[in-house]
Amino acid sequence: MKSSQSSSRRACSDHATLDEWIKQQATSFSLDSPTSLNAALDRLMASLDPSLRVLGLGEALHGGEEILLLRNRIFQRLVEEHGFSAIALESSFPRAQAVNEHVAGRGPKSYDDLREAGFSHGFGRLEANRELVQWMREYNADEAHRAKLRFYGFDSPTEMMFADSPRQVIHFFLDYLASIDGPGTGRDEERQKIDWLLGQDSEWENPAAMMDPKKSIGLSSDACTLRIQVEDLIAEMQVRRPELVAKNGEDRYLEAVHFAEMARKLLNYHAAQASVSEPGVSEPGRRIVQCLGLRDAMMADNLAYAAAREHRNHGLDGRGRVLAFAHNSHLQRGKAEWQLGSLALAWWPAGAHLSQVLGSRYAVIGTAVGVSPENGIAQPEEGSLEARLLSLPGPMRLIVTERGRRLAESEMQALAARSASALNSTYFPLTAQSISDFDALAVLDRTEYSRGGPELPGRE
Repeated sequence: MKSSQSSSRRACSDHATLDEWIKQQATSFSLDSPTSLNAALDRLMASLDPSLRVLGLGEALHGGEEILLLRNRIFQRLVEEHGFSAIALESSFPRAQAVNEHVAGRGPKSYDDLREAGFSHGFGRLEANRELVQWMREYNADEAHRAKLRFYGFDSPTEMMFADSPRQVIHFFLDYLASIDGPGTGRDEERQKIDWLLGQDSEWENPAAMMDPKKSIGLSSDACTLRIQVEDLIAEMQVRRPELVAKNGEDRYLEAVHFAEMARKLLNYHAAQASVSEPGVSEPGRRIVQCLGLRDAMMADNLAYAAAREHRNHGLDGRGRVLAFAHNSHLQRGKAEWQLGSLALAWWPAGAHLSQVLGSRYAVIGTAVGVSPENGIAQPEEGSLEARLLSLPGPMRLIVTERGRRLAESEMQALAARSASALNSTYFPLTAQSISDFDALAVLDRTEYSRGGPELPGRE
């Protein structure tokens, strides 16, 4: 009987119009009403696979204040009721270690001491991130909470148009090996050789390298030798695993290996920056797409590492889930697309990789906004997906997409295109594909610009 009822519900929903589906599935809520927000989130969680490991929360743009505050409230609810033990932001994986130390009650005592060093992309300046970190620190300080929260960055060590020097990630696993092997084992000489190959950080971090391969040192003789050195060290750590785990524990070993593999991938990224296309292949589009793809693959690997670590440390306690927060385009399941000037770029984002690796243990909420004058986002065009979703009561609504539903193809193709932002280039409107890219959509009437965010170009 249960199976028959389920089939009936699916059949009805398969033939619903878009507006009927929205009316049936959407739940209204507000940041000012924790009860309504919690009910909407609890309904979503009940619809997802009980074995969920990673829940993504995408942002429609960088710089949406209400989206950041929504993230904070969602994370608190997930921690308190749904077994989440960590959050991972679109920020540098190695830099985030300083933030995690602060959250754990160690390291820098003041958030201001790590605001720049602990985040990439300037995200440490956002006041909503300060509030998130402060809440986590206070949560961990409460002795009633035996399971402590962890903070991760899951971005690669890159900025938008350049990559960090590999020095920090290489030094991490060199320090690990030196701490086990001790003095007189050749580790000091090995570090000196590697530091010589690294040279000056400024040469690795030249922002002109993305557009001009001649400005990158990623394929220099020293860089190629360094890649071989890193490969040799990864091989050494693999063959010595039983010894290294016995001496320093599995968690530390896996962390060091992850940093070593990150160094390998970062060196590959620099090599991609330096590569020159074959004759007839447009530049710099191909090179940028390759770098965007490598970045998102690293993001997926970092999230998979965080999820495995949390499950390993908390899985037996019914916890160990991770909330990942980043731009919609990084967490969606389908291909990411970006119009950069005259270049139409497309690549597989982290969400597509995680969907392959974790299957139903990965789910993702996308966000959308109605208007945001501060971000240059005007009222959505009539007939666009945003306009249809905003027809329901707000100020926010959550709709479970039931990914893969068979809404009429002709209706989806007829959706009007929503205009992009006149000020904030990180704003990407929804498309018909968004319904299958996300397990749910959180749609906000409006959002202000982030407290602490950098001034937008063109804003008066």
